Amino acid sequence: MGFLDDAKKTAEAVGEKIKDTWDDATDRMSDKSDEVQAEAEVKKAEADVKRAEAERDSVHRRNDFREDLRD
Repeated sequence: MGFLDDAKKTAEAVGEKIKDTWDDATDRMSDKSDEVQAEAEVKKAEADVKRAEAERDSVHRRNDFREDLRD
């Protein structure tokens, strides 16, 4: 019976190790996914800022042009 008990304990330990490794891997993938998503949001926000700045500059130039026409 000692051999079977040892084999059972070893199998349980291996099972726990596999479970822990799987949990670590899924946590890492989740963390990486969150990181990629956050980076995408930053890039989108940067693009929105650039677009808003370009629109602001365009309005400013248009207003300057109109002001020059009034003179």
